[in-house]
Amino acid sequence: MLYAGIAWSADGYDVEVIDAEGVRVTAPTHWGAERVPELTAWLGAPGPTSEPPRAVVVESTNGLVDGLFTAADLPVYRADPWVLPERPDFGSVPARALAERARTDLASLSPLTAEGGGQTGRDDDYHGGIRRSTAHEAELTRAGRWFRHGPRDRREIALTFDDGPDPVFTGQVLDILARYGVHATFFCVGLHVNALPDEVRRIVDAGHSLGNHTWSHPFLPDLSPRQFRLQLERTDEAFARAVGRVPVVFRPPYGARTPETLGELLSGGPALALWDVDSWDWARPGPEKIARTVLDHAGPGSLILMHDGGGDRRQSVAALPAVIEGLLEQDLRFVAADALRGGAEAESAGAHPRE
Repeated sequence: MLYAGIAWSADGYDVEVIDAEGVRVTAPTHWGAERVPELTAWLGAPGPTSEPPRAVVVESTNGLVDGLFTAADLPVYRADPWVLPERPDFGSVPARALAERARTDLASLSPLTAEGGGQTGRDDDYHGGIRRSTAHEAELTRAGRWFRHGPRDRREIALTFDDGPDPVFTGQVLDILARYGVHATFFCVGLHVNALPDEVRRIVDAGHSLGNHTWSHPFLPDLSPRQFRLQLERTDEAFARAVGRVPVVFRPPYGARTPETLGELLSGGPALALWDVDSWDWARPGPEKIARTVLDHAGPGSLILMHDGGGDRRQSVAALPAVIEGLLEQDLRFVAADALRGGAEAESAGAHPRE
C-alpha cells in the first residue's frame, strides 16, 4: 500500500512516495509547475510495484493540483494545519510529512471530490470568514477596491479565467477568444506564471488583462497575514519578470476571505474582484450545462467566472464558443474585469464555496 505526499515550493512540487512501512518506494522527485499533467500520469504507477497510491496528500495551501488528480481518479486527500507540523511562511511542509500523515492516520485527512474541490468539508470556515469580513469589505468598497459585478446600466461584461496559465488549456482558450475578437481577464497563480512566462506574454500580447490569484491557490483562512502578503508579492514579482508590470486586480482562491487577509489590502494594493456568475465549470458538469449556466445568469455588468487551469478544462474549452456567441447575441461588450469597478455595490453573498 503506497502513500504519496505533494509539497509546493517557489519553483514547483516535491513528491515522496512511501509504503505501508514508511520505506521510500522511489527517490524524492521534483516537478515544475508546467509538468503537472506528467506528474498526474506518473502518480498512477509511481513505483517499481506499479501499484497506484492508497492516498495522494496535498496541503490546504495547495489548490492547484487536486483538480487534475481527481479527474484522473486518484484518491486525493487534504491535510489541514492542525494535523501537520508548522509550515514556513512561503511553501508547504515537506512531502514526506504529508505522506507519513496518510500512512499513520489517514482518518485525520479529508478526502477531496471533484464537486467540492480543495475546499471539501471546509464550508463552515469559508462562510465564517466571509461573515467576519463584512466591515473590511465595506471599507474596500468605499475606496473602489472591492466588487463582484459592474454597473447594471451599461451593456458591459467581463469574462474571466482562473488558475492558469496552463500548458494545455490556456492556449486553446486564447485561440477561441481570438476567433471571436473578445477581451478576457486571466487571474493567474504565481507558481504557474513563474513556470510558464511565455504563456503570460501570449495573454498580454493578445490584448487581454491579468489578475493576481495568489501563488499556490491556498485556502486563505489557513494563512497568517504575512503568509498571505507573501503569496501576493511573490506573484506580482513573477508577473513583473514575465511582462514588466503587475496586475491591478486580485481574486482570492475559492472567493474565500477573512478580516486578517483583507486587512493586508486596506492600506493599498490591488482591487479585490469576485464574480456574480459562476459557470460551475470546475465541477465538470458538461459543456452544454456550463454554457447554459452562464447564459441563464449573465447580464449587463456581470463578472463571469471560468477556468483555464487548475484541472481538466476540456469542458470549459468546449463550452466557450457557445458562451461567447450567446453573450454577443445579447449585445454585450466584453471588457477587462477592472473596467467594471465603478458603480458596483457592496455585496457579500453569491460566491460559491468552490471556485
